[in-house]
Amino acid sequence: MSDAPPLSALIGAALLAAGRPVSAGDLASVLGLPEEAARREVEAFSARLKKAGLGFEVEAVAGGYRFVVPPALASHLTPLLAPPPLPPLSSAALEVLAVIAYRQPVTRAEIEAMRGGSASTVVTLQERELVKVVGRADSVGQPLLYGTTERFLLDFGLTSLADLPPLDDTGFAHLLRS
Repeated sequence: MSDAPPLSALIGAALLAAGRPVSAGDLASVLGLPEEAARREVEAFSARLKKAGLGFEVEAVAGGYRFVVPPALASHLTPLLAPPPLPPLSSAALEVLAVIAYRQPVTRAEIEAMRGGSASTVVTLQERELVKVVGRADSVGQPLLYGTTERFLLDFGLTSLADLPPLDDTGFAHLLRS
């Protein structure tokens, strides 16, 4: 008879303890399973949690899995949530973020050329950890190259950049989580 805890207990403990999205590969390594089997176990665990209605769920985001509060319950918990939400991004910041997300890696000059205006909001986006310097361009002056961060994926509920929606006239603002 084995003393090993149930897989569901190990999955739950791993997601809780990590404090960040945990990839199927990392879970597979910890659980001693093939990656696809770990993925199936997480999906089964997620379904059981949802059915039980315990007040938290498993979300696939940023290339991994994490615990989240279902949106229907989040509004009831506002006093407990911290830190207070940052003010919404300006339309200029959203434009710069969209250019970086869709064209990365990209220089500030390229952002300004695409927008037809200043890219000064890059600093704000860096402060919010939505973009970061990912290198230097191989051109005169070796300007900085910008790309998105894991925080960007988390805040916009994306598993990867491949999940970015096609660009249209409605812009990026509808993707922000309230």
